[in-house]
Amino acid sequence: MRTYRELFGVAEFRAVFGVQCLAIASASVGSLALGTITYAATGNAVWSGLAMFGGPLLRVIASWFLLSASDLLRPRQALLLVAAVTTVANGLQAIPGLPWGARFVVLALPWVVMSATGGSTLALVADILPEGSYVFGRATLNIAIGGMQIVGYGLGGVLLAALDASELFLVAAGASALAVLLVAVGIGDHPPRSTARAVVRRARTVNLALLRSPLVRPVYLAGWIPNGLVVGCESLFVPLAGSHAGYLYAATAAGMLVGDVVVGRFVPARIRDRLVEPLRFLLAAPYLLFLLRPALPVGLVLGFVASAGYAASLPLQDRLVRNTEQSIRGQVLGLNSTGMMAMQAIGALVAGLLTQSFGGGAAAAATAVGLVGCASLATTALLVPGLRRSRVLDAAARPAPVAAPSDT
Repeated sequence: MRTYRELFGVAEFRAVFGVQCLAIASASVGSLALGTITYAATGNAVWSGLAMFGGPLLRVIASWFLLSASDLLRPRQALLLVAAVTTVANGLQAIPGLPWGARFVVLALPWVVMSATGGSTLALVADILPEGSYVFGRATLNIAIGGMQIVGYGLGGVLLAALDASELFLVAAGASALAVLLVAVGIGDHPPRSTARAVVRRARTVNLALLRSPLVRPVYLAGWIPNGLVVGCESLFVPLAGSHAGYLYAATAAGMLVGDVVVGRFVPARIRDRLVEPLRFLLAAPYLLFLLRPALPVGLVLGFVASAGYAASLPLQDRLVRNTEQSIRGQVLGLNSTGMMAMQAIGALVAGLLTQSFGGGAAAAATAVGLVGCASLATTALLVPGLRRSRVLDAAARPAPVAAPSDT
């Protein structure tokens, strides 16, 4: 499957694509609203970064116990649950004067649910598409992510000029409510990938097997740490650019979209697999120039170019699919998403702490962006040797895939 006509000829993939578009638009508008509210109230880059990117920290804790539900729940049920809870949470965030304690509790609700269902969407894509088409399908979903982040952050930036920040949550709630409807009418009732019942024990056992595997552990780390540090750079766009932050987020989303289209659609698999390290270097290198405090137009170009490097996640996820068994695929991909988001939150925290240690403000944020970009480059270099073990594409020479332990 190599053309978009063939891909979108799969009716359920069209529905998944639409759900993804709505979910990302909702998340982009909602996170921009919450980050803006938090920074306006506190003037603190740490709190605004955690408000926008901190939810995955809770998700990674909860997923240690609940992630196997990605393979034990019916995919349609899992997607409905996430969209419904997100709708309710966004509606509650729109309540004027909501106390900060309650606001952060509400923020946590969707992330707890996603900790149990995080791999459902990606595993469903792998199930409904022909063998060998996962990367193309995943790249196309990344187009939805990039495109709707552009729309979400751009629309959010425009609406902030006309609406109170808390009112943006109503826009986010409307998008996630439409996602509920689309799941209900567009996704079939697929059976769960596993019939095991010990959710907590299975989740912990499979997670340990994956993280101890010398084959897939470096793949996870390469997808998590360099990515997360660069998202830490992006978390400083609000203190760096103020009311213009939405344009920076839109530029980075556009760069990610272009990178995913080129790498996922036009680059052959064997070449794509060898682009992991170069793309990871591209992801971080432009942020070093923020040490020079570039003007906004230059920053937009740097963010666009850097974000093309996010396309490295495509060959990395393909390695995860190739090197694990189908019965744990939901948990495999869910753990990848959870770890990636957790590292994004940690990156935001580290970047925010650096900014505050330099005195806060735009100049301090620019310095922190450059230093965190350096850390991402160094991490990519350190992970190169471990990635060689998972690079083999020849099925005859490929190591045995990681499987669920027999007692789960």
